[in-house]
Amino acid sequence: MGLFDSTRVLAGIALIVVGSLLLLPGAFPNTSPMFTYALVPAAGLVTLGTWLVGTSEGAPSV
Repeated sequence: MGLFDSTRVLAGIALIVVGSLLLLPGAFPNTSPMFTYALVPAAGLVTLGTWLVGTSEGAPSV
C-alpha cells in the first residue's frame, strides 16, 4: 500500500499544508492581531495532520 492510497493520509497532508500556510503570516513582524490569533488553530491543524499521517499504517508509530 502506497503512501497516497489512504484517505486518512491525504486528509493529514491537506491539514499540514493548510496549517503551514496559516503559520506563515504570523511569522512576520508587525502583523495584525488576527494573524497572531490564527497561530493557535494553525498549530493544531499541523499537529492533527501529523498525527493522521503518522498513525495511518498498521505498525506502531515511532
